[in-house]
Amino acid sequence: MKIESDFLIIGSGVAGLMFALKVAEAGTVALVTKKRAAESNTNYAQGGIASVFDHLDSYEAHMEDTFNSGSGLCDPNVVEMVVKDGPARIRELIRLGVQFNTKSSPEHIALNEETLDLGREGGHSWNRIVHAQDMTGEAVECALLEQIQKNDRITVYENHLAIDLITCSTRVKRGLVTTTHEDHCCGAYVFDRSGRIVKTFCSKITLLATGGAGKVYLYTSNPDIATGDGIAMGYRAGTTVANLEFVQFHPTCLYHPDAKNFLISEAVRGEGGRLIDAQGKSFMEKYDPLKDLACRDVVARAIDTELKKSGKEFVLLDISHKGETFIKNRFPNLYRKALQFGFDMTKEPLPVVPAAHYMCGGVATDMEGRSDIRYLYVVGEAACTGLHGANRLASNSLLEALVYSHKASAAAIEDLKNYQFKCPEISPWDEMSTTDSDEQIMVSHNWDEIRRLMWNYVGIVRSDKRLERAKRRIEIILKEINEYYWDFKITADLIELRNLATVADLIIRCAMHRKESRGLHYNIGYPEKNDSLWKKDTILRRPFIG
Repeated sequence: MKIESDFLIIGSGVAGLMFALKVAEAGTVALVTKKRAAESNTNYAQGGIASVFDHLDSYEAHMEDTFNSGSGLCDPNVVEMVVKDGPARIRELIRLGVQFNTKSSPEHIALNEETLDLGREGGHSWNRIVHAQDMTGEAVECALLEQIQKNDRITVYENHLAIDLITCSTRVKRGLVTTTHEDHCCGAYVFDRSGRIVKTFCSKITLLATGGAGKVYLYTSNPDIATGDGIAMGYRAGTTVANLEFVQFHPTCLYHPDAKNFLISEAVRGEGGRLIDAQGKSFMEKYDPLKDLACRDVVARAIDTELKKSGKEFVLLDISHKGETFIKNRFPNLYRKALQFGFDMTKEPLPVVPAAHYMCGGVATDMEGRSDIRYLYVVGEAACTGLHGANRLASNSLLEALVYSHKASAAAIEDLKNYQFKCPEISPWDEMSTTDSDEQIMVSHNWDEIRRLMWNYVGIVRSDKRLERAKRRIEIILKEINEYYWDFKITADLIELRNLATVADLIIRCAMHRKESRGLHYNIGYPEKNDSLWKKDTILRRPFIG
């Protein structure tokens, strides 16, 4: 089955949805999402969107905070572009119906200040977090989906999981040698979960907005869909990927056997929450002058150190001193959710542990979201834009997604206007010589093993020996998966396992290459940052075969 459109979007988070709304003005849009359209990392984002609105704040201060967090690897041009475009993108969301929290006291009105209520999170020097209570991602996602549903030029394909990008070859002559290079993206092969068939989506412009890869780790704040699909597909197609050693571990996920993926927002510490040990003593002052408002990499490593010293399985996050009224008004969702697990955060501290949260690396793009394969754009967590460097500043993720979907949509519309490439006839998906699997245990076993080896060997604190062990094992797993993939009919679990293994391998390779500690990458054999040798991006590209 072939489906044709001007634009193909893979992923339904804020980046994909905003891009879809903008490019629909210029052509037809097919939006593919692996589960329900609302199931995305965006929907789980509690904290908010960082942007400069307070008259005492400044673009320069936001940029400086971003640079400090990124530990020397942020692209200054990208940081300036994203920070300065932020307020316009927030206003755009407001026009689309997002209900952000606002100030209500008369003195703010009399002073004619901006009416947005601005929170503060770790690493920020000023209050600049625009939020919708503690459910910002959900508020943005719902508003954008409502607009998507009204647009008859956008067709949403739920329960459709992309398998691989389709690239078309051009012949390139270098001297006396003519080579073939796959440099035009023409769409993707997509698995329809409902019909259990593979469809061919043909498009002039393709966007990867598939989110991150948190499920590569045993403990993560991410939903089950976060299996690194876009990064893996991009790499297999030949794109450059970068900086995948920089995996952000959120310091505070609720510790409870039934609290799967439940993140305790950084905004809790921003509003005065303190990390304490089992004896009720605060400990962050031992690790950073900013104490509980230090950047995430510092806080996550501090908690990891405290747990190793004490032998405990969690530390505690206490905001009960702020009072019941404040907590219920500022964190209504967190309060209700914690209560479901037997914790009353107005009266007691919450047990928390770090968990894999955000990929700072991804498919390398330019300042308009272009990859190095023509007509393939990548935005959101699947991309490496140069904004985050070695560590993402809190609440810069939704900001990046909004700004880059805006920039990428404008560039993609121009590409469509000037589109002259004639893509050859695309062959349908071929399942000949494959059979239904009678060995599903291979999928479930390798899924579990990948996540455990990544947590144990490629986690918050790393070493050369651990990384070498991980590399040896992932090479065996990749070989097993590849043999299985070509012998048996495709399934959703197999597609995700293949992507998970690919991303795990890329993370390990990037981590092995960087012989220093910087930002989110901490190697006990090289505990110091080395600007003279390693103040640069880690670049990987699949070797060309042709």
